[in-house]
Amino acid sequence: MMTRETFEWLRSPEGGRTVEEQLGRDPVQIALDSRVPHAAAVATQVKYLRRAAAKLPAWHAARCLLPPRAFEQASSEACAAHKRIGGDTALDLTCGLGVDAAALARRFRRVVALERDPVLAAVAQENLRRMGIGNVEVLCTSAEEYLASASGRFDWVYADPDRRSAEGRKLVRLADCSPDVAALGPLLRRLSGRLCVKYSPLFDVDEAFASFGDCEVEVVSLGGECKEVVVYADGRPPRLTATALGLGSFTVLRGEADNTPCGGPFEPERWRWLVVPDVALRKARLACMALRGKACMWSNEGYAFASEEPRGAIGRVLAVDRIEPYDPKALRRELKGQGAELLKHDFPFTTAQIAARTGIREGGALRLAFTKIGSEFWTIRLKPLPLQQPTAS
Repeated sequence: MMTRETFEWLRSPEGGRTVEEQLGRDPVQIALDSRVPHAAAVATQVKYLRRAAAKLPAWHAARCLLPPRAFEQASSEACAAHKRIGGDTALDLTCGLGVDAAALARRFRRVVALERDPVLAAVAQENLRRMGIGNVEVLCTSAEEYLASASGRFDWVYADPDRRSAEGRKLVRLADCSPDVAALGPLLRRLSGRLCVKYSPLFDVDEAFASFGDCEVEVVSLGGECKEVVVYADGRPPRLTATALGLGSFTVLRGEADNTPCGGPFEPERWRWLVVPDVALRKARLACMALRGKACMWSNEGYAFASEEPRGAIGRVLAVDRIEPYDPKALRRELKGQGAELLKHDFPFTTAQIAARTGIREGGALRLAFTKIGSEFWTIRLKPLPLQQPTAS
């Protein structure tokens, strides 16, 4: 965790100049350079600013201060902006780095953000100042302390509980996180009838429904990676949503969710398209239902197949060249030493094990997918991606 001394130096003109001067260097080299003041802190700041360019581009541009643990747990800007809440006032129980508070500030007139760690509270205030956000009040207090004496009403309460123990171990039960939002329910209802909670992608959607009752549970992915599970508890009917940012969403009432595999006899010569269901659909256990009518699936963990190009599928849609039984010896004879992109779902071997058995190098223009349907293993040869046309200068 960043110390008060480090924070004060990094926010000083000298600290800012030093970080800016070192941005083009390897953080390891910076940390070992005795000529750089506060070298370890500068190296850490450079390392996380580089990572922020993709995860938090506005924070990178504003040269915000980025303590490592707070950065790791923070929402990406895209996920923070996606939260579907708005109104006049919001209470953020777990400010952290301030990413979600900054997103809430664009949707609410006033935001009160709580951060129990005094240095991290100061970091959040400084970051919000650098980004020109003036309608967030950061209070250095815990959620429990604030709720014990708070009065008034908020349109929404938001929380992103700390999912690590004091020893840094990842926590996988809702009740183990801090604060335990479900346990604070009576105090929260005194301040607002609407609650939005972000949890780790490791959390099970059924546990969220069991903890919060009638609510919407949304699994959110970005770039093919599951990012978070979000609970919206505001009295709405219980429903389950899978959202792949940039691709689309699929929502179903919880009692109507049906993820029964929809494939009949597997006829390899029939299929011309392979669908890799987005990870949000898989996490929400909605892949079969979301793709029904567009493609056929034989396993909730496998691929979907279509004879016609499926439109609007939430996932990768890849053109199939041909499908054949998995024969590692034949593949070794034909492709040993060649490079290929290796994909697999519902298959008993890792891509590294497939590469070792077939002699194929991972990485290359050739693309092969592997899966199991029933008791049979299959190799799917995919057509190459079309070449990108050069753009006019």
